[in-house]
Amino acid sequence: MPKTFQLTLQPNALGTFSVWLSLPQLITWGSVFYTFSLLMMPLEAELGMGRAESSLAFSLALLAEGVMAYWVGRWIDAGHERRVMTLGSVWVGLGLLGHSFVTSVAGFYAAWIWLGLGMAATLYNPAFAVVTRRFAQDFRRAIITLTFLGGLASTVFIPLFAWWMDLWGWRQALWALAALQLLVCAPLHGWLLHGAPRPEARHTDQTPPKHGDLADTSPPSVPVNVPVREHLRHAPFWLLAVFMVLSLSVTSALPAHMIALLQESGLSPAWVLAVPAAIGVIQVLGRLVLFVFERYWDVHAANRWIPTLIPAGIVALLMGGLSPVASLLFVLLYGLGNGMSTIVKGTAMAQYVSHAHVGQLNGLLGVPIALARAAAPLILGLLWSPQHGYTLALWWLLAASLLGTGALWAAQRYALKLGH
Repeated sequence: MPKTFQLTLQPNALGTFSVWLSLPQLITWGSVFYTFSLLMMPLEAELGMGRAESSLAFSLALLAEGVMAYWVGRWIDAGHERRVMTLGSVWVGLGLLGHSFVTSVAGFYAAWIWLGLGMAATLYNPAFAVVTRRFAQDFRRAIITLTFLGGLASTVFIPLFAWWMDLWGWRQALWALAALQLLVCAPLHGWLLHGAPRPEARHTDQTPPKHGDLADTSPPSVPVNVPVREHLRHAPFWLLAVFMVLSLSVTSALPAHMIALLQESGLSPAWVLAVPAAIGVIQVLGRLVLFVFERYWDVHAANRWIPTLIPAGIVALLMGGLSPVASLLFVLLYGLGNGMSTIVKGTAMAQYVSHAHVGQLNGLLGVPIALARAAAPLILGLLWSPQHGYTLALWWLLAASLLGTGALWAAQRYALKLGH
């Protein structure tokens, strides 16, 4: 690929680059993250596992992803994005292929630890770091474009993989997923990610912010060439850490319990299945609204108010007493909020801490986020009771989402104050 390829992508082809990069996101989220729930029952039957034993595999994958996140971010910040994401796709493809030969519980766990390491190099965090480095002045819009296809992963791959399992069985269905990684994702990453910007060519932390600008708003007192640990001395990083850990714990807890929650609301069985399946479409709708209208909004005001949609949905559910109308309103607000909050979480570290070190800073949160994501569904299950259902769990979700939103507001206020 000629060196001029990178130049033709900036800035006029921002959308083209992000759309191409979103295709591997669709495939990888669908192939790994969303197919686990379909593999649980056949693996339990074949390997003699209980539900807790099978669920542990996914928790191990999330932990492996978190452990690897810092190193992936560091390599991307150093300009090795093409190698990281291409080899990541090969790694995931080999992991899916190996998974198809699993015959023991230990092998099952090993396969998902392997896949978790691959997820760290192929899912949103590395992709967000890539577009943040390449499109320094408009990285937020690039991230929104990138997430359009990714938001449809569950909508596409849950029925597709279920169909393949019915046709061929789960082992052969995994071969098809592995083929997509090796024949589509890896070559696409290798082709697309030529010409990564050199570290010294990146947008610096000293660019003054403008009203509503998408550029970095980190404190100008921290120059671009300082070590990453310098950013850890400032409050915005830690406040954003609280925001991301709490908000991701909420959005990780709800999907695992969504079916049971809607069943308690009195919705018909058809609606109980249809509503969660529609969340992917609602998420993409929220991102489309953001893509079309955010140029007319102040970016910092959007960052403040978007995360409030999720607690608003929980309030509707609590006030409506799990009625069908309240449940539908909750799913709508949750879908819109989760879809747009992905953009806020993907851009906040660059906007309020450091654009130059975004990969490593997000990577530092990999382990705490992984622990929160792994623990949150269990916490929700422990808070459920036959007498009160999910009421106490919903109050916990509301408190966590409000505290997380408050931490984001504080981080933004502190960073913007330092930026003046």
